[in-house]
Amino acid sequence: MDNKVTMQHIADYIGVSKFVVSKALSGKKGVSLATREKVIKTATQLGYFANKGMRSSNAQLGMRIDPSNASDKKQTLLVLMPNVRFQTKESSYWGRILEGISAALESKDIGMVIITDDIADNFANIINPDGYIGIIGVGLITTSQLLVIHNLSIPLILIDHEDPLIPADSVFVNNAEGISRITQYLLGLGHTSMQFVGNTSFSRSFYDRWNGFKSCLEDNHIISPSTIDQTLLALSASDIPQLQLELNPILTRLVKADSLPTAFVCANDNIAISVIQVLQQLNISVPGQVCVTGFDNIEDSMIIEPSLTTFGVAKEFLGRQAVEMLLWRKSNEDYPIMKVSLSGNMIIRKSTAPYINK
Repeated sequence: MDNKVTMQHIADYIGVSKFVVSKALSGKKGVSLATREKVIKTATQLGYFANKGMRSSNAQLGMRIDPSNASDKKQTLLVLMPNVRFQTKESSYWGRILEGISAALESKDIGMVIITDDIADNFANIINPDGYIGIIGVGLITTSQLLVIHNLSIPLILIDHEDPLIPADSVFVNNAEGISRITQYLLGLGHTSMQFVGNTSFSRSFYDRWNGFKSCLEDNHIISPSTIDQTLLALSASDIPQLQLELNPILTRLVKADSLPTAFVCANDNIAISVIQVLQQLNISVPGQVCVTGFDNIEDSMIIEPSLTTFGVAKEFLGRQAVEMLLWRKSNEDYPIMKVSLSGNMIIRKSTAPYINK
């Protein structure tokens, strides 16, 4: 009897079509956030990911995970992705990283368990550290949870995150360099009035992108604290509908005060897409009156009109590099902590144009 879990099994279990399951798991548009999250959790619980060199995670059910009891005795790595609600909203970003991890592990015949719930309070009781070769943390993870993991004394690699209190190897895109290149490109187009958009305290990536933007303008003797609208550095929303609600009164105020910059440099593509859509609602032409740039090169950045100038991230390679780092660390425990920074590439599209003095 074939016990392999298929997309149809998942669809039947939660009462949706196989097409919906396929779109949810591939990160494509047309699936609501609630449905996408339900599909991912159900797929994990049913063991769908075991078909791709992964094991299902029952951590969200409060069960102890002990791969050492598995019949195949296969080496297993744990992937911690606790902010699944936020991160699946950008699944074309986070999903590609996960694909990179999976592909690297599959090539080495290593299994994978994915945990998507925040289980900091009972992590040590659920996880048997002797059953894992290490842990890869994807995205934002709380200090309290990282502390629990650190105390397990097994290799830990963080992707797109860093915590000053917890020593751990990490792999990043070179955020500061990427946003600096975008800013320098805008300067070359003649733009000197620019505004960064994104919560600089949200994550290390956002903070580094802000610093890259600010340093580039300072090097060109352009920026001063008084020229930056602080409300746009403290956005609380992360998904596009909520971002639009939060941005609307801020951008409306700037339009009425005739104080719009000529370019918005956004911390990621979701923010940039939201800025474009709000500006269009306010009858502001992009890029005719204001240019907008993003970061990450998610799928929607190509679809929006005008298409978004952004910075491309080698998402799958981030995942593969994290696996290589973890396997290296396992054999080199006494070496200093490493932070690997990967470069990316600028993608110039229709949302930017030369400045025209009117």
